[in-house]
Amino acid sequence: MTTLTDKVAIVTGGASGIGRATALLFARQGAAVVVADIDGSGASKVAEEITAEGGRAVGVETDVASEADCARAVRTAVETFGGLHVLFNNAGIIRRTTVLEISGEEWDRVMAVNVRSILFMCKHAIPAMTEGGSIVNTGSGWGLKGGGNAVSYCASKAAVVNMTRALAIDHAKAGIRVNSVNPGDTDTPMLRDEARQLSEDWAVFAADSADRPMGRAGTPDEIAQAVLFLASDAASYVTGAALVVDGGGLA
Repeated sequence: MTTLTDKVAIVTGGASGIGRATALLFARQGAAVVVADIDGSGASKVAEEITAEGGRAVGVETDVASEADCARAVRTAVETFGGLHVLFNNAGIIRRTTVLEISGEEWDRVMAVNVRSILFMCKHAIPAMTEGGSIVNTGSGWGLKGGGNAVSYCASKAAVVNMTRALAIDHAKAGIRVNSVNPGDTDTPMLRDEARQLSEDWAVFAADSADRPMGRAGTPDEIAQAVLFLASDAASYVTGAALVVDGGGLA
């Protein structure tokens, strides 16, 4: 069943886009949710949306590149709601450059937010999952194949996909499943920021992103449904998987 009744979840990057949609969906399915985001005000607003609907949630300002912040998010889950069962490592950024243009500082920031965050969140979350649990990491179609003008992003998301497999192997005996969800273009603030980085009109960029069999970009709610499946007991025999949700683009 795709329900999270009596579960406690952390969603990173929860203030907007896929993270926000997933935090809301998790709460509607019965979970208490820690909404973690570097935008603390945005995280609190999503938590307020959840509580206004009768759910349980708290927002926590979290820079996922900081181990101390990641540890604090996990402590908040345990101290506020009594445990931790689900971790959605969703926070991510993109820099649209080739290797010739990117600076070392930009490369390091992409790797810190997209990859090192999973190291820190899992390092602190796994010991708190005393009843077993589910970890879902946001990869990308570009973590499974190459993409243009995004060398750091492609490298980081490939790392996420294979790190997921390694985590799944290491922690299966503890009853912890680890999977990645790999969206194609999804209409989020980050996708619109990509258009700005490339100095492209949004309508033109959106038309390019719709160049896939289903003829459109995805929505945050559609990705959230896939995350819910992986997080829930409906996926009880699924671990180490890379679930592609991209309207047929990778096909």
